[in-house]
Amino acid sequence: MLTLLKKIFTWWNQDTFGTRIKTILSGKLVGKDKFGNKYYESKNGKRWVIYSDEIDASKIPVEWYSWIHHTPNNLQNNQEPTKYDWQKEHIPNLTGTKKAYHPNKNNNEISKKYKTWKT
Repeated sequence: MLTLLKKIFTWWNQDTFGTRIKTILSGKLVGKDKFGNKYYESKNGKRWVIYSDEIDASKIPVEWYSWIHHTPNNLQNNQEPTKYDWQKEHIPNLTGTKKAYHPNKNNNEISKKYKTWKT
């Protein structure tokens, strides 16, 4: 019951109830990426993704990003794109977490450089 309520009222937990119905009625599964995201296309050319867990648009790999935006790429030929050793693995968006980037995090320069006049 709780899962059904989550599907109806939240958009950040995978797909919503409306998206699920749209996918069942008019969606054709095109493929799946290494993160488990599923990519669908309708008969009239609309494309969408259903994320495997937390919705984070930065989790879409480059080859699927270009497919979603109707840009020709290697997926048209059903080939895996060439991965080079200098390419890094995906890192999720860490903004707002303790692991977020700050230029002087280790130098303890995060503390205030001024004092408030109210005490």
